Amino acid sequence: MKKILLLTACVGLISLTSCKKDRVCECTNTYTSSSGNVTTDPASNITYKNISGGDAKSLCQKSTTTYVNQSGDTSIQVSDCKLK
Repeated sequence: MKKILLLTACVGLISLTSCKKDRVCECTNTYTSSSGNVTTDPASNITYKNISGGDAKSLCQKSTTTYVNQSGDTSIQVSDCKLK
């Protein structure tokens, strides 16, 4: 009985450990200028080596960056990223 309980506990602990493997993040960048011009780059992939799913999810997120040049014109870059 003790052996079965110990074996079950070991299997349970192994199943709770994070699975580290290569994960691919696909990102599409869209740029919008202050004049309203919109440009979208083709999708690009970023491969994270030997990483857990939670860590990959925190790195592969949607982000928005606003740029302002010296004359005051702004442009916005939106990186829409998803794990494949």
